[in-house]
Amino acid sequence: MSDRTGSATGAAQGIGPATADLDGQRRARLELPWLRVVPSTETTGKVRRTLPPRIAYALAAAVIGLGLFASVTPSPLYRTYSVLWGFSPLTLTLIYATYAFGVLATLLLAGRLSDDVGRRPVLLLSLAMLMGSTVLFMFAGSAAWLFVARGLQGLATGAALSAASAALLDLHPRRDPAGVGLTNGVAAAAGMGLGALVSSSLVQLGSAPRVLPYVVLLGLLVVAFAGAYWMPEPVLERSRFRLTIERPTIPDVVRRPFLLAGLAVLSSWSIGGLFFSLGPQLAAHLFNSTNVITSSAGIVALAGSGALAQLLLGRTAPWIGASAGSVALAGGVLLIVAAAATDSSGAYLAGSVLGGIGFGVAFLGGLRALVAVIPNEHRAAVMSAFYIVAYASLSVPAVLAGIVVTHLGLASTFETFGSVVAGIALIVAFEAWRTRPTRIRPLAPVS
Repeated sequence: MSDRTGSATGAAQGIGPATADLDGQRRARLELPWLRVVPSTETTGKVRRTLPPRIAYALAAAVIGLGLFASVTPSPLYRTYSVLWGFSPLTLTLIYATYAFGVLATLLLAGRLSDDVGRRPVLLLSLAMLMGSTVLFMFAGSAAWLFVARGLQGLATGAALSAASAALLDLHPRRDPAGVGLTNGVAAAAGMGLGALVSSSLVQLGSAPRVLPYVVLLGLLVVAFAGAYWMPEPVLERSRFRLTIERPTIPDVVRRPFLLAGLAVLSSWSIGGLFFSLGPQLAAHLFNSTNVITSSAGIVALAGSGALAQLLLGRTAPWIGASAGSVALAGGVLLIVAAAATDSSGAYLAGSVLGGIGFGVAFLGGLRALVAVIPNEHRAAVMSAFYIVAYASLSVPAVLAGIVVTHLGLASTFETFGSVVAGIALIVAFEAWRTRPTRIRPLAPVS
């Protein structure tokens, strides 16, 4: 509210100028430096203190990273859970896949929810649900608790990622899709890597390994919830919530880039799902160690190298990123296959780093090539379809691997699925190379 409006209001109420100035000074002392006062969109006419756009943009990116951080926090404890409650690798894989199916359900039923009711309400609700799932993990007493907590976590993460990704584009100073895509990819990969590293360290070194990782996660979620409360609301025209199944639609002009991006996310996220569900077991076998930090080394290397590669190479041409990244992904996966076949821990780490570079660059390259050609009126529908493919790629291979691993064993499962992923990655590399811009040769002079 401006000083002129405040003075007029004070005069109307019979308050002198000195009293009005004193009230203004008190309000100024109470305002925090990282908050600003904006008019409320509600009918009350009140003002609300909100975060500046740059801090709100960083908060939206942090919510994306925190959502993926939360998704891998239970991973170092799965071995402990399986020994404590005696469930099979198939049950373990189904518990993991419950998360991805929860995300898919949110995308199908409420993918456009934040467009209707606003970004802040969806972020606040999803963060509260994430806090609830974290509490369930803390007090889990059987495998059934893990299914419920993982399902709630998936539903919350789908809503949080959808709203936070939209908020990134709303709050970006130039509304740059390429910059927003880079921020989104780096935040997700960094969240995965940090989640695995922090959780495994607390499990290995902490005094209460089944509780302490979730206490830390709960504290981070509380901070994010407070930030979302002070976040500005970019959606000004809001309506009531309508629960309808979103039908993915792909316009004709987008189908070829969507096919390329879909193949890229299929190869990168499927190896990611296999890594996050069975990777710690393979690492424990290869390193012949029960150390939880050692078991999570592959996940940290995969996600960490992916985030770093996106930062360094994220501005390259999309067709170069998709093609070169897919070749690196195929090479890394084949190294991991060789490591599983020869029991080589060195090849496993090298493959994790190389595959992580390909994971990050191929995914971002395919996504940037898609975003560049989506018509504005179809952006939400196409991106919803893209993330449905992504999370289906994350969950279905993980479930199939969990079924196969009981019959083939851990090493053979990685060899089989890794070979398939490497083949898909090479197809993506070829298709991306075909989309490269062609040079127009100048016409020969007429003699």
